[in-house]
Amino acid sequence: MESARDLLVSLARRYAFGDVGALAPEVIGEAGAVETVCEFGQRLLSLDAEDFAAEARGVPADLRRRARACTMPQTPREQPRGALASLRPAYGLLLEVIAVRWHRRELSSMVAALHIASEYLPLLAFEPALGNAGDPARWPVGLSAPGSRFGVIGDRECDHTKSEQSAANRTLRVAGEPAEGWRAYFDRQHSQVAGALATCVTSCRNPCTAMDWVGPHVRDDLALRARMALAFAETPLVRLRHAAPVGHGFGVPSPEEVLDAWERSRAVLSKNDVGAAASAEDGFPLPGLPSLFSAVAGVPVAPSTLLADIAAHLAGLLEL
Repeated sequence: MESARDLLVSLARRYAFGDVGALAPEVIGEAGAVETVCEFGQRLLSLDAEDFAAEARGVPADLRRRARACTMPQTPREQPRGALASLRPAYGLLLEVIAVRWHRRELSSMVAALHIASEYLPLLAFEPALGNAGDPARWPVGLSAPGSRFGVIGDRECDHTKSEQSAANRTLRVAGEPAEGWRAYFDRQHSQVAGALATCVTSCRNPCTAMDWVGPHVRDDLALRARMALAFAETPLVRLRHAAPVGHGFGVPSPEEVLDAWERSRAVLSKNDVGAAASAEDGFPLPGLPSLFSAVAGVPVAPSTLLADIAAHLAGLLEL
Protein backbone atom coordinates (compact mmCIF):
# COMPACT_ATOMS: atom_id res chain seq x y z
CA MET A 1 0.00 0.00 0.00
CA GLU A 2 1.25 3.47 -0.80
CA SER A 3 2.23 5.70 2.07
CA ALA A 4 0.45 9.00 2.67
CA ARG A 5 3.49 10.81 1.28
CA ASP A 6 3.38 8.68 -1.88
CA LEU A 7 -0.27 9.62 -2.32
CA LEU A 8 0.64 13.30 -2.05
CA VAL A 9 3.26 12.84 -4.76
CA SER A 10 0.64 11.18 -6.98
CA LEU A 11 -1.76 14.06 -6.38
CA ALA A 12 0.99 16.57 -7.17
CA ARG A 13 1.65 14.87 -10.50
CA ARG A 14 -2.10 15.12 -11.22
CA TYR A 15 -1.96 18.89 -10.62
CA ALA A 16 -4.13 18.62 -7.50
CA PHE A 17 -2.32 21.60 -5.98
CA GLY A 18 -5.16 22.64 -3.70
CA ASP A 19 -5.55 19.15 -2.22
CA VAL A 20 -1.82 18.73 -1.67
CA GLY A 21 -1.58 22.12 0.03
CA ALA A 22 -4.45 21.25 2.36
CA LEU A 23 -3.21 17.75 3.24
CA ALA A 24 0.56 18.26 3.38
CA PRO A 25 0.74 19.68 6.95
CA GLU A 26 -1.00 16.53 8.26
CA VAL A 27 1.48 14.23 6.49
CA ILE A 28 4.89 15.88 6.59
CA GLY A 29 4.62 18.30 9.50
CA GLU A 30 6.43 21.51 8.55
CA ALA A 31 5.01 22.10 5.08
CA GLY A 32 5.53 25.82 4.49
CA ALA A 33 7.58 25.39 1.29
CA VAL A 34 5.11 22.84 -0.09
CA GLU A 35 2.13 25.08 0.70
CA THR A 36 3.79 28.02 -1.07
CA VAL A 37 4.35 26.00 -4.24
CA CYS A 38 0.80 24.63 -4.08
CA GLU A 39 -0.69 28.11 -3.82
CA PHE A 40 1.47 29.24 -6.72
CA GLY A 41 0.41 26.28 -8.88
CA GLN A 42 -3.26 26.63 -7.98
CA ARG A 43 -3.28 30.30 -8.97
CA LEU A 44 -1.92 29.39 -12.38
CA LEU A 45 -4.32 26.46 -12.85
CA SER A 46 -7.23 28.71 -11.83
CA LEU A 47 -6.00 31.51 -14.12
CA ASP A 48 -5.99 33.92 -11.19
CA ALA A 49 -3.96 36.36 -13.22
CA GLU A 50 -3.81 39.46 -11.02
CA ASP A 51 -0.40 38.36 -9.82
CA PHE A 52 0.53 34.74 -10.39
CA ALA A 53 3.83 35.17 -8.59
CA ALA A 54 2.67 37.17 -5.54
CA GLU A 55 4.25 36.08 -2.28
CA ALA A 56 5.89 33.09 -3.96
CA ARG A 57 9.44 33.67 -2.73
CA GLY A 58 9.91 29.98 -2.02
CA VAL A 59 9.27 29.09 -5.67
CA PRO A 60 12.28 28.80 -8.01
CA ALA A 61 13.02 32.05 -9.79
CA ASP A 62 12.63 30.56 -13.27
CA LEU A 63 9.08 29.40 -12.53
CA ARG A 64 8.17 32.81 -11.10
CA ARG A 65 9.65 34.56 -14.14
CA ARG A 66 7.64 32.39 -16.53
CA ALA A 67 4.48 33.02 -14.52
CA ARG A 68 5.03 36.79 -14.57
CA ALA A 69 5.19 36.68 -18.38
CA CYS A 70 1.52 35.63 -18.26
CA THR A 71 0.45 38.34 -15.80
CA MET A 72 -1.35 41.60 -16.54
CA PRO A 73 0.49 44.59 -15.02
CA GLN A 74 -1.40 45.95 -12.03
CA THR A 75 -0.39 49.58 -12.57
CA PRO A 76 0.02 51.68 -15.73
CA ARG A 77 3.81 51.89 -15.36
CA GLU A 78 4.63 48.46 -13.90
CA GLN A 79 7.65 46.73 -15.40
CA PRO A 80 8.02 44.23 -16.93
CA ARG A 81 4.81 44.44 -18.97
CA GLY A 82 4.03 40.72 -18.85
CA ALA A 83 1.02 39.74 -20.95
CA LEU A 84 0.82 43.27 -22.38
CA ALA A 85 4.25 42.81 -23.94
CA SER A 86 3.16 39.54 -25.53
CA LEU A 87 0.15 37.28 -25.13
CA ARG A 88 2.02 34.25 -26.47
CA PRO A 89 3.19 32.98 -23.05
CA ALA A 90 -0.33 33.46 -21.68
CA TYR A 91 -1.82 31.47 -24.57
CA GLY A 92 0.74 28.75 -23.98
CA LEU A 93 -0.46 28.60 -20.37
CA LEU A 94 -4.10 28.63 -21.47
CA LEU A 95 -3.45 25.65 -23.72
CA GLU A 96 -1.73 23.79 -20.89
CA VAL A 97 -4.61 24.59 -18.52
CA ILE A 98 -7.14 23.37 -21.10
CA ALA A 99 -5.22 20.10 -21.48
CA VAL A 100 -4.92 19.59 -17.71
CA ARG A 101 -8.61 20.31 -17.16
CA TRP A 102 -9.47 17.85 -19.93
CA HIS A 103 -7.38 15.07 -18.44
CA ARG A 104 -8.85 15.75 -14.99
CA ARG A 105 -12.35 15.84 -16.55
CA GLU A 106 -12.95 19.30 -15.07
CA LEU A 107 -14.88 20.33 -18.14
CA SER A 108 -16.67 23.36 -16.72
CA SER A 109 -13.28 24.92 -15.89
CA MET A 110 -11.97 23.84 -19.28
CA VAL A 111 -14.82 25.60 -21.09
CA ALA A 112 -14.23 28.70 -18.96
CA ALA A 113 -10.57 28.73 -20.07
CA LEU A 114 -11.67 28.42 -23.71
CA HIS A 115 -13.99 31.38 -23.21
CA ILE A 116 -11.10 33.50 -21.87
CA ALA A 117 -8.97 32.46 -24.84
CA SER A 118 -11.72 33.53 -27.24
CA GLU A 119 -12.11 36.98 -25.67
CA TYR A 120 -8.47 38.02 -26.14
CA LEU A 121 -7.71 36.13 -29.34
CA PRO A 122 -8.07 39.27 -31.54
CA LEU A 123 -5.19 40.86 -29.61
CA LEU A 124 -3.06 37.80 -30.35
CA ALA A 125 -3.78 38.47 -34.03
CA PHE A 126 -2.89 42.16 -33.68
CA GLU A 127 0.36 41.57 -31.78
CA PRO A 128 2.68 41.41 -34.85
CA ALA A 129 1.27 44.71 -36.15
CA LEU A 130 1.25 46.48 -32.77
CA GLY A 131 4.62 45.23 -31.54
CA ASN A 132 2.91 44.51 -28.21
CA ALA A 133 -0.23 42.71 -27.02
CA GLY A 134 -2.56 45.69 -26.84
CA ASP A 135 -0.84 47.72 -24.13
CA PRO A 136 -2.98 50.85 -23.48
CA ALA A 137 0.23 52.74 -22.68
CA ARG A 138 1.54 52.00 -26.20
CA TRP A 139 -1.42 52.33 -28.57
CA PRO A 140 -0.47 53.67 -32.01
CA VAL A 141 -1.05 57.40 -32.34
CA GLY A 142 -2.99 56.60 -35.49
CA LEU A 143 -5.89 55.17 -33.49
CA SER A 144 -6.88 58.72 -32.58
CA ALA A 145 -5.68 60.46 -35.74
CA PRO A 146 -7.85 63.08 -37.44
CA GLY A 147 -10.84 61.37 -38.99
CA SER A 148 -10.73 58.41 -36.61
CA ARG A 149 -13.95 57.34 -34.93
CA PHE A 150 -12.20 54.90 -32.61
CA GLY A 151 -13.38 55.67 -29.08
CA VAL A 152 -15.80 58.41 -30.11
CA ILE A 153 -18.84 57.72 -27.98
CA GLY A 154 -22.18 58.05 -29.73
CA ASP A 155 -20.83 58.21 -33.28
CA ARG A 156 -23.57 56.53 -35.32
CA GLU A 157 -21.25 55.95 -38.28
CA CYS A 158 -19.06 53.64 -36.17
CA ASP A 159 -19.86 49.94 -36.25
CA HIS A 160 -18.83 49.44 -32.63
CA THR A 161 -21.52 48.73 -30.05
CA LYS A 162 -22.08 51.28 -27.29
CA SER A 163 -20.08 49.17 -24.84
CA GLU A 164 -17.24 48.83 -27.36
CA GLN A 165 -17.23 52.60 -27.96
CA SER A 166 -17.05 53.16 -24.22
CA ALA A 167 -14.20 50.65 -23.83
CA ALA A 168 -12.30 52.12 -26.79
CA ASN A 169 -12.67 55.61 -25.37
CA ARG A 170 -11.39 54.43 -22.00
CA THR A 171 -8.41 52.52 -23.40
CA LEU A 172 -7.01 55.68 -25.01
CA ARG A 173 -6.75 57.42 -21.63
CA VAL A 174 -6.54 54.68 -18.99
CA ALA A 175 -2.72 54.75 -18.91
CA GLY A 176 -3.02 58.11 -17.16
CA GLU A 177 -5.40 56.85 -14.49
CA PRO A 178 -4.55 55.66 -10.95
CA ALA A 179 -3.88 51.96 -10.39
CA GLU A 180 -7.46 51.35 -9.22
CA GLY A 181 -8.89 52.67 -12.47
CA TRP A 182 -6.34 50.69 -14.49
CA ARG A 183 -7.32 47.43 -12.79
CA ALA A 184 -11.04 48.18 -13.15
CA TYR A 185 -10.55 48.73 -16.88
CA PHE A 186 -8.89 45.33 -17.31
CA ASP A 187 -11.58 43.64 -15.24
CA ARG A 188 -14.42 44.99 -17.38
CA GLN A 189 -13.38 46.51 -20.69
CA HIS A 190 -10.10 45.33 -22.21
CA SER A 191 -11.61 42.26 -23.86
CA GLN A 192 -14.19 44.52 -25.53
CA VAL A 193 -11.36 46.58 -27.00
CA ALA A 194 -9.97 43.36 -28.50
CA GLY A 195 -13.25 42.76 -30.32
CA ALA A 196 -13.51 46.40 -31.37
CA LEU A 197 -10.07 46.32 -33.02
CA ALA A 198 -11.00 43.16 -34.90
CA THR A 199 -14.20 44.79 -36.15
CA CYS A 200 -12.19 47.74 -37.46
CA VAL A 201 -10.11 45.56 -39.80
CA THR A 202 -12.65 42.90 -40.73
CA SER A 203 -16.22 44.12 -41.02
CA CYS A 204 -16.52 47.88 -40.58
CA ARG A 205 -19.15 49.22 -43.01
CA ASN A 206 -17.92 52.82 -42.70
CA PRO A 207 -14.13 52.70 -42.46
CA CYS A 208 -12.44 55.70 -40.84
CA THR A 209 -8.75 56.51 -40.41
CA ALA A 210 -8.36 54.45 -37.21
CA MET A 211 -6.53 51.62 -39.01
CA ASP A 212 -4.50 53.70 -41.44
CA TRP A 213 -1.40 53.03 -39.33
CA VAL A 214 -1.55 49.37 -40.46
CA GLY A 215 0.57 49.11 -43.60
CA PRO A 216 -1.20 47.91 -46.75
CA HIS A 217 1.29 45.03 -47.11
CA VAL A 218 0.09 43.48 -43.82
CA ARG A 219 -3.53 44.62 -43.77
CA ASP A 220 -5.06 41.66 -45.63
CA ASP A 221 -3.17 39.11 -43.53
CA LEU A 222 -4.14 40.86 -40.29
CA ALA A 223 -7.78 41.04 -41.38
CA LEU A 224 -7.86 37.32 -42.12
CA ARG A 225 -6.32 36.35 -38.80
CA ALA A 226 -8.57 38.77 -36.86
CA ARG A 227 -11.63 37.42 -38.69
CA MET A 228 -10.75 33.92 -37.52
CA ALA A 229 -10.32 35.22 -33.97
CA LEU A 230 -13.85 36.61 -34.06
CA ALA A 231 -15.15 33.42 -35.69
CA PHE A 232 -13.64 31.28 -32.93
CA ALA A 233 -15.68 33.17 -30.34
CA GLU A 234 -18.86 32.17 -32.15
CA THR A 235 -18.05 28.47 -32.55
CA PRO A 236 -20.12 25.71 -30.94
CA LEU A 237 -17.14 24.95 -28.67
CA VAL A 238 -17.02 28.41 -27.10
CA ARG A 239 -20.80 28.63 -27.02
CA LEU A 240 -20.82 25.70 -24.59
CA ARG A 241 -20.07 28.40 -21.99
CA HIS A 242 -23.53 29.84 -22.58
CA ALA A 243 -25.47 26.68 -23.32
CA ALA A 244 -26.92 26.07 -19.85
CA PRO A 245 -30.60 27.09 -19.55
CA VAL A 246 -30.11 28.65 -16.11
CA GLY A 247 -26.95 30.62 -16.80
CA HIS A 248 -23.24 30.07 -16.22
CA GLY A 249 -22.22 27.21 -13.99
CA PHE A 250 -25.23 24.96 -14.56
CA GLY A 251 -25.10 22.03 -16.93
CA VAL A 252 -21.53 20.75 -17.31
CA PRO A 253 -20.87 19.29 -20.80
CA SER A 254 -19.74 15.70 -21.12
CA PRO A 255 -16.44 14.82 -22.85
CA GLU A 256 -18.46 13.56 -25.83
CA GLU A 257 -20.34 16.87 -26.05
CA VAL A 258 -17.08 18.83 -25.94
CA LEU A 259 -15.50 16.75 -28.70
CA ASP A 260 -18.65 16.98 -30.83
CA ALA A 261 -18.77 20.76 -30.39
CA TRP A 262 -15.09 20.99 -31.38
CA GLU A 263 -15.59 18.88 -34.50
CA ARG A 264 -18.48 21.12 -35.57
CA SER A 265 -16.31 24.16 -34.80
CA ARG A 266 -13.46 22.83 -36.94
CA ALA A 267 -15.87 22.43 -39.85
CA VAL A 268 -17.03 26.04 -39.46
CA LEU A 269 -13.49 27.40 -39.20
CA SER A 270 -11.94 25.44 -42.06
CA LYS A 271 -13.12 27.74 -44.85
CA ASN A 272 -9.80 29.57 -45.28
CA ASP A 273 -6.09 28.93 -44.75
CA VAL A 274 -6.01 30.33 -41.21
CA GLY A 275 -9.08 28.48 -39.98
CA ALA A 276 -7.97 25.30 -41.74
CA ALA A 277 -5.17 25.05 -39.18
CA ALA A 278 -7.82 23.80 -36.75
CA SER A 279 -7.99 20.62 -38.82
CA ALA A 280 -4.43 19.66 -37.85
CA GLU A 281 -3.91 16.46 -35.87
CA ASP A 282 -1.35 17.85 -33.46
CA GLY A 283 -1.84 15.51 -30.53
CA PHE A 284 -3.71 18.01 -28.36
CA PRO A 285 -6.87 16.85 -26.49
CA LEU A 286 -8.83 19.17 -28.79
CA PRO A 287 -6.87 18.35 -31.95
CA GLY A 288 -5.85 21.42 -33.90
CA LEU A 289 -6.46 24.03 -31.19
CA PRO A 290 -2.75 24.93 -30.73
CA SER A 291 -2.39 25.01 -34.53
CA LEU A 292 -5.36 27.38 -34.80
CA PHE A 293 -3.97 29.72 -32.14
CA SER A 294 -0.61 29.66 -33.92
CA ALA A 295 -2.24 30.53 -37.24
CA VAL A 296 -4.13 33.44 -35.65
CA ALA A 297 -0.94 34.66 -33.95
CA GLY A 298 1.13 34.32 -37.12
CA VAL A 299 3.83 32.51 -35.09
CA PRO A 300 3.97 29.14 -33.30
CA VAL A 301 2.08 29.02 -29.99
CA ALA A 302 2.59 25.72 -28.19
CA PRO A 303 1.19 24.53 -24.85
CA SER A 304 3.50 25.58 -22.06
CA THR A 305 5.08 23.18 -19.58
CA LEU A 306 4.80 25.58 -16.65
CA LEU A 307 2.21 23.57 -14.70
CA ALA A 308 4.09 20.33 -15.43
CA ASP A 309 7.32 21.86 -14.16
CA ILE A 310 5.60 23.15 -11.00
CA ALA A 311 4.13 19.67 -10.42
CA ALA A 312 7.57 18.09 -10.87
CA HIS A 313 9.15 20.58 -8.45
CA LEU A 314 6.38 19.93 -5.92
CA ALA A 315 6.80 16.17 -6.25
CA GLY A 316 10.51 16.63 -5.65
CA LEU A 317 9.87 18.53 -2.43
CA LEU A 318 7.50 15.84 -1.20
CA GLU A 319 10.00 13.08 -1.97
CA LEU A 320 12.79 14.64 0.12
